[in-house]
Amino acid sequence: MGEARRRSSQGLPPRQTKKAAPKDDSPRIVAWLPLTQNQAREFVSLTSKGAWVGIGAMALLWITVRFIGPAAGWWQLSDG
Repeated sequence: MGEARRRSSQGLPPRQTKKAAPKDDSPRIVAWLPLTQNQAREFVSLTSKGAWVGIGAMALLWITVRFIGPAAGWWQLSDG
């Protein structure tokens, strides 16, 4: 007995099918390159966020090396 017949004989609704992810219909940057304009925008957005995370991490490291470490007695600065 098929799945559809079994479900209907048991009074169950038809099985729901999975919907596919929406297709990116934005135009390509170059006709021969499989890269769309939406993908390019997402790439720029992601790399910009990554750059800001890196800047924040670098500032936190600098504050730790310059101020927190010497104040806690972990090391001494050679210039001061």
